[in-house]
Amino acid sequence: MKRVVILSATSKSNLELAKSLETILSKLNVTTKIINLEEYSFPLYSSSKEEEGPPANVFDLSNKLVESDGMVVCAPEYNGGVPPVVSNAIAWISVTTKNWRDGFNGKKGVVASSSGGAANRYIASMKSQLEHLGMIVLPRTIVVSSSKPINKKSSKQILLQLSKIL
Repeated sequence: MKRVVILSATSKSNLELAKSLETILSKLNVTTKIINLEEYSFPLYSSSKEEEGPPANVFDLSNKLVESDGMVVCAPEYNGGVPPVVSNAIAWISVTTKNWRDGFNGKKGVVASSSGGAANRYIASMKSQLEHLGMIVLPRTIVVSSSKPINKKSSKQILLQLSKIL
């Protein structure tokens, strides 16, 4: 069975988007796991924190990513880029796997956003970072906002494409 982790950067609209995408993926016979990064409450990553040792729950998250076939990242655009909670989680994951890319390398993924606008800068930044980590990121994205609800037909097509390459 194909396994996809859906990361949500927030407990509000991006978590709602994650749940909508989970529903679509389940109809495509894909096993999903939603992870709300806000629930992990990782300390801010720094080399001194790394020396103290990563928090135990980082290993839980790392293992879920390593064991998955793909990933959907749902996050808003923050100040023209990737939200700190996502960057912080990625930093911790990269120091808790055998190879720093293990949580992402070879995975297939989709970037999604529930944001105040088009989230173009977040999408570009997130794709760049995930590709640097070895992920194969689909070119199409899923973006919703208060004025642009989810397009279920388009989202299904994007997620169908993801499921086919897993």
